[in-house]
Amino acid sequence: MKHIAFSFIFIAMLFCSCGSKSTKESQSEITAEMALEGVSNYCHSTYDWSIAKDNPDIMGVEMGEETDSTYQVVFRSYTGAFVHFYVDKASGSTRMEEYVPTLDVKSDAGTIDIFDYIKK
Repeated sequence: MKHIAFSFIFIAMLFCSCGSKSTKESQSEITAEMALEGVSNYCHSTYDWSIAKDNPDIMGVEMGEETDSTYQVVFRSYTGAFVHFYVDKASGSTRMEEYVPTLDVKSDAGTIDIFDYIKK
C-alpha cells in the first residue's frame, strides 16, 4: 500500500512541477507593456516625483522606438534630462543612457533587470 501511495505522490509531483517555472523562465519574450511598466516602476522608485505633483506634464515615461530585439522607453525629468532605457525583449536586461540636451551630453547610466520592477 505504501508503494502505491508513493507512486501516486511521485506522479502527482511530476505533473505539478511541469508548470512551476520562475517568472523569468516562463516569459518567452518581454512585451511592450511589460517594458513600460518595469521602467515606470523603476523611475518612480528611483527619481523624486514630488516636484511633478502640481504639474505632472513636466515628468513622464513613454515608449520610444522599437527594434527586432529591443524596446526603447524614455524617461523625461523635470530638469530637462532624458534617460533612455533599452529593454532586451528576450532577456529583460535593460541598458540605460542619460542625455542632457542643454549640454549635449550623453552618458552610460548603468543596467537593470526589468523583471525586478515588474509586479508579479
